[in-house]
Amino acid sequence: MVLVLAAMLGLAVGSFLNVVVHRVPRNESLLRPRSHCPACAEPVRHRHNVPVVGWLVLGGRCADCRTRISVRYPLVELATAALFVAITARFGVTWALPAYLYLAAIAVPLALIDLDLKRLPDRIVLPSYVIGAVLLLAAAVGTGDPRSAVRAVIAMSVLWCAYYVLAFTGGMGFGDVKLAGLLGLYLGWLGWSSVWVGTFTGFLLGGTVGVALLLTRRATGKTAIPFGPSMLAGGLLAVFAAAPVADWYTSILYPAG
Repeated sequence: MVLVLAAMLGLAVGSFLNVVVHRVPRNESLLRPRSHCPACAEPVRHRHNVPVVGWLVLGGRCADCRTRISVRYPLVELATAALFVAITARFGVTWALPAYLYLAAIAVPLALIDLDLKRLPDRIVLPSYVIGAVLLLAAAVGTGDPRSAVRAVIAMSVLWCAYYVLAFTGGMGFGDVKLAGLLGLYLGWLGWSSVWVGTFTGFLLGGTVGVALLLTRRATGKTAIPFGPSMLAGGLLAVFAAAPVADWYTSILYPAG
């Protein structure tokens, strides 16, 4: 029942995240006006605003002007629901659950906006420092483990500084620096293995994507490739499987025998 509720919550949040992805880069209000068709500006009827179902009922087209509605809308809703179920299964009904559900929620629009526009909006990242810190502090107090909160702050600072040096030398954008600190906060709360796995995997994924784009000639050495999605993917992987991934990395670096 808990996982079912998590899925339902994820679908509802995913529907809102579609609004976030569309409006935040345009500096528009997330609350007004109500959801409407970008082509004809007609408001979406309440019965058509049901996550996934509404898109299916409409056949992927606006009810008024029949303009095609991207399949990305229901996919975002389903992906958010899947993340919410996975996070809930990972943490259970614990003090840490709200914090990591929030991380999953912001990961979706940040990845999509970075892919679309090569931006990681401050409007999402910066408030998330405060929200994440409050939720994780509550989790540390609730579990009686203040060391996790201290470790989270240290990891946040270490990753922010490390990425700042890389950005200062031209290795990446300052949006990545801000995201790195935020991920450090969340991964540090879990443990240093999570910080190491999340960071290393982010670079591994980013490098792999970059090489693939170069080999397929979809990018050149001067092409800006968004790194945020790789950072977020690495961070989420560490949330779920830091220990086994760390063991696997170690076995590759230091093979037995």
